[in-house]
Amino acid sequence: MPASPLDSLLYRDLLGDPEIARLFTDSAELRAMLLVEGALAKVQGALGLIPAESAAFLHRATLEIQIDPAGLAAETGANAVPVPGLIAAARKALEAPEHSQWLHWGATSQDIIDTALMLRLRQVLSILSARISALLARLADLAEAHATLPMAARTYAQVATPTSFGAVVAGWGAPLLRQRERLENVKADLLKVSLSGASGTNSAMGPDAPKVRAGLAAALNLADPGESWHAARDGVAGLAAWITITAQLLGRIGEDLILLSQSGIEEVQLGQGGGSSTMPQKVNPVGPSVLVALARQMTGLGATMAGAALHRQQRDATAWITEWLALPQMCAGLGRMLLTAEGLAASLAPAPARMQAALADGLGLLYAEALSFALAETMPRPAAEAAVKALVAEARTRGTALPTLAARDFPGPDWPARLTPAALLGQAPAEARAFAAAVRAL
Repeated sequence: MPASPLDSLLYRDLLGDPEIARLFTDSAELRAMLLVEGALAKVQGALGLIPAESAAFLHRATLEIQIDPAGLAAETGANAVPVPGLIAAARKALEAPEHSQWLHWGATSQDIIDTALMLRLRQVLSILSARISALLARLADLAEAHATLPMAARTYAQVATPTSFGAVVAGWGAPLLRQRERLENVKADLLKVSLSGASGTNSAMGPDAPKVRAGLAAALNLADPGESWHAARDGVAGLAAWITITAQLLGRIGEDLILLSQSGIEEVQLGQGGGSSTMPQKVNPVGPSVLVALARQMTGLGATMAGAALHRQQRDATAWITEWLALPQMCAGLGRMLLTAEGLAASLAPAPARMQAALADGLGLLYAEALSFALAETMPRPAAEAAVKALVAEARTRGTALPTLAARDFPGPDWPARLTPAALLGQAPAEARAFAAAVRAL
C-alpha cells in the first residue's frame, strides 16, 4: 500500500478520485504557478512596472514552457518551496535574460503558491458542488417516492416510534443541502489572489502595488483581498471545516446503511456490495464502509487543518507546510465520498416487508408513546404515563399486544385503528416532501 491509498493504482476504485487528484499533481501545481507568473508579468507591463515587451514575452512563454518537476526536487528540498527552483529553471529554458530578469518581479514564493492553489481549488470546488447537487437529486427522488413508507425509527439503537423511509432519507439530505448553500460563502472567503511581497507590505512594487494586485485578480478571475493574507488562513481553514462537516454528514449515511442492511434487519437493499473470499453468501456493505472510514479520516485531517490556521508573525512555514500535507487529501477524500454516496443513492431500495416486520413485532410496544398521549387527553399526564408503563410491562410478561391491553383497560377508542404506523407518521411525510421540493427549487 502506498503512503496515501488515495493515490494508489490498486485502491483507486475504492478510495481514489482521479478527477480531483489530477489537480494536485506536481505538473498541475507547476502549470498553475507559471500561469500566475505570466499573468503577473502582463499586469505589471500594462502598468509600466516592467518593460511592455518583456511582459508580453513572459506572458506568452509561461503558457508554453514545460518544466520537469523532478528537476526541481533538490532545490525544493533545500528551500522548502518550489518557486526559487521554478524561476531558475524557467529563466534557463527561456534563453532570454533581457526578458526573464523581470519574471517574478516583486512577488514572493507564497504569493505564487497560494494564488496557484486558489486556481486549482476553484476547479475542485466546482467538481464538489456538481457532485453534491447530483447526490441531492438522487436523495430527493428517494425521499419523495417513499414519503409515506412506514418504518421503525430507532433511538439508542432501539425501536422507538414509526417514521417513514422518505423522512429518514430527508434527514440525510437536508443538512447536505445546507452545506451546498454554504459552499458559496466558502468560495467567497477563499478564492482570492495573494500578492503581498516578502513580508506582506508589497514594498517592492511601490505605490502601484494595489493596482497590480487588483489587475492580477481580474486577470485570473479571482477576488482581490485588499490586504495580505499570508498568515490569515481563515479562508483555507473555512474550506477545511466545510469539508470536515460535509464528510461527517456523508459518514452518517454510511453508518445508517450499515445498520439498516445488516443481517437480521435488512430493511434496505444496497444494490451494490462486495464479496467475501470464503463466504459466497455475503454481500458486504463496501460503499457505506468507505463513507464511514473516510469520514473518520476527515475528522483527523480537519483537526490538523484547524491547528494549521495558527500562524506565527507575518509568515509561518511550519503551519503552511502543514496545510500542504492535509488539504489535498481532504479534497480528494471528499470527492470519493460524494461519488460513493451518489452510487449508493442511485441503487438503494427499501425493503417494505422487512420494515413492516420490525413494526409488527407482535407486542406493539412502539405505540407506547402515542398511547400515553392519547390517554393524557382524559387523565393527568403522569397518570397516563404510569398506566402505559404498567401495560408495557404486562405485554412483555404475558406476550399480549399493547393495543389489545389498551382496549381492555380503556374501552371506547378504536385503539387498533389509532395505533398503526400509518396513523402515527406525524410530520415525516411532510418533511420528506419539503426536502424534495427544496432540492428541486435549488
